[in-house]
Amino acid sequence: MEKTLRHNRVYRWLGMAALCVVGLMSAQFLSACSSDPAAQNSDAEKEITFMIPDWGVPSDEMLAEFKEETGITVHVQTVGWDEIKQKVSVASAGKNAAADVFEVDWSWVGEFKNAGWLEKLDIPAEAVSDIPSLAYFKVDGDYYAVPWANDMRLAYLNTHMMTEAGLNTTPDNWNDLLPALGKLKETGVSEYPLLYPLSAEEKTTTSFMTLAYTRNNIVFNDDGTLNRESALDALTLIEDMIAKGYISPATPSTPGIDVFKGIRNGDGAFLEGPSFLVTSVNDEKTSKVVGQVQAIPFPGKDGLAEKSIAFTEAIGISPFSQNKEAAKEFVAWYYKPETQKKLNRAADAMPTRTSVLKDMIASGDIVAPEFVIAQSEQVASPFPLGVPKYYAQMSTEIFNIINQLGQGKLTAAEACDQMVAKVDALVAENK
Repeated sequence: MEKTLRHNRVYRWLGMAALCVVGLMSAQFLSACSSDPAAQNSDAEKEITFMIPDWGVPSDEMLAEFKEETGITVHVQTVGWDEIKQKVSVASAGKNAAADVFEVDWSWVGEFKNAGWLEKLDIPAEAVSDIPSLAYFKVDGDYYAVPWANDMRLAYLNTHMMTEAGLNTTPDNWNDLLPALGKLKETGVSEYPLLYPLSAEEKTTTSFMTLAYTRNNIVFNDDGTLNRESALDALTLIEDMIAKGYISPATPSTPGIDVFKGIRNGDGAFLEGPSFLVTSVNDEKTSKVVGQVQAIPFPGKDGLAEKSIAFTEAIGISPFSQNKEAAKEFVAWYYKPETQKKLNRAADAMPTRTSVLKDMIASGDIVAPEFVIAQSEQVASPFPLGVPKYYAQMSTEIFNIINQLGQGKLTAAEACDQMVAKVDALVAENK
């Protein structure tokens, strides 16, 4: 009996010892393989990946300062603009993050948000009021990306050509600009005074929206359909400029970027184009007309335009990121005033914050007329419902129709009918 009890005590002790060993091993195993994200990612959260085109890469000094401030290391992936969209699409379809933070063009936001490829952001009120182009990245009342590059459209006028043609006043509306273009052509000062993209590409769509919006304060109706009156007005003006020979007949086959750059080559006298030209027209390395071209306030139909337009680039966060908190810190840092100033110096990016733009123009860090500040405050989105998920398809329809107008295959009225029908059909299909 005693022997049996002693054996039982031994077996009990050995069993308890075995359980202790197993428990210790299990605890170590569970600690190593914890499902707690905080335990898994305590080191990973100190590093994020950032996918951006080469023209938006922050300097090494900036990234070092961010790491010192937050402890977060940023691994930059420099990727082509078109390739970014492809990489984000493929990775997100598999519920993976192409990068923790990545470039979000204004034209992608509707598609990306609808597909669930963007994390919703909380933007403080002071930043919302200071970054007008945030409106492009607002969908259903929420923000999904923050602009870093202010690709605001500006009007450019070759004042030297104007003087040569005997014109001494700057037109502030199209009623005055049209006869000025005629005088420039008649006097031989500029054979094709109006620079306006007509090729079958995106820059033609954005130029059309710029013209319609600054003349009529509307492009799309509240339900997303195309505003016929505004579209017809813009298309009729384009048709008239082509008929009068103000636009080069080679334009329908000329890349839009080359049309834009024509203002600094002396190819024309008037352009509504990207903001980067405001400095490059006076850069001896890139311009043939240094000191001859000025940015001017947008001419409207009868007076100065009441609204401005921008086609800006932003950054957003992947909803599949394993490092969202670190990514949010980086995005918040990216739109800080001091960061925007440094990014302008590092990447020549015009600030999206009005306050920063104002400071840098006042200090001379950005050489631009003061009216640019007021115009930046007028930036608004022509999309009442936000940029639609079908924007890419809609843009293709628009620029192909305008290209046919440019080739003389369609009248303005025919182009308008086709454009309204195509856009409205897309709206109906995507309700």
